[in-house]
Amino acid sequence: MDVIPSAAAPVVRLIEEFHKLPGVGPKSAQRLTYYLLRAPEEEARALAQAILEVKEKITFCSVCQNVTDREPCLICTNPERDSSLMCVVEEPLDILALERTRSYNGLYHVLHGVISPMDGVGPEDLKVEELLERLKGGRVLEVILATNPNLEGEATAMYLGRLLRPLGVRVTRLARGLPSGADLEYADDLTLTRALEGRQEMD
Repeated sequence: MDVIPSAAAPVVRLIEEFHKLPGVGPKSAQRLTYYLLRAPEEEARALAQAILEVKEKITFCSVCQNVTDREPCLICTNPERDSSLMCVVEEPLDILALERTRSYNGLYHVLHGVISPMDGVGPEDLKVEELLERLKGGRVLEVILATNPNLEGEATAMYLGRLLRPLGVRVTRLARGLPSGADLEYADDLTLTRALEGRQEMD
């Protein structure tokens, strides 16, 4: 990455660290760095503290694998959630998107990725065993496969569908209201709501 030659070493280091973040290009990394240089010291300290707290206090829920600061997480321990319904998503960000719709009141399970042979990711690298373990009790009657509508998401949904059907649960997939290739986290609330309402049985 090209860095301004005259920049002091701490500035260069911060630009390089920002550039490591997903979606942050060289220009954005420089803009963020120089914004922090001009910002009040307490604002910079607050950002640094927030980053440290995330690393120190946030973990994965032992039940659903979502990010949480308590064990189990608030969703898993909420008695008002429908425990007969489970939505399987790729990443914790997908839960935020679905919760925004206020049209789903069941439980979740986070896979932490998708099957992607090109990237060397197989089923054993995902939280599939944990999902199967949760379904053993027989309380869950329907599993909604809410992986993204792209090649890897579809392959993962098909794999899970084959695993889950013999367990006697209803296996559904989000309706095609989601654009092909789109990620759940970027879908608007109305589209996600319609995708949930129009979910279909997996073939």
